Amino acid sequence: MDIYNFTEIIANQGFPIALSILLIFRIDKFMQDIVKAQKDGYRQILENTKEIHNTITNLNQQNREYYSLHFSNMQKELSNMKLELGKIE
Repeated sequence: MDIYNFTEIIANQGFPIALSILLIFRIDKFMQDIVKAQKDGYRQILENTKEIHNTITNLNQQNREYYSLHFSNMQKELSNMKLELGKIE
């Protein structure tokens, strides 16, 4: 095998192999970036979901406290009205 045939083999077969290896490494890096971005997206969604859950829980608690107080006040007013009605009879 002479040098001409050797360089021709490298040019014809080595270049596509080298290009394929380069592309594989670039695709691998690209896929790693995609996986990292996807994990960050999932983490942000989870954090936002927790924040929404906490907000809804707090609003529900506030509503329960408000209506409990309102119901208590209404019971007092009804009791007073009952007493007044009892005095009238």
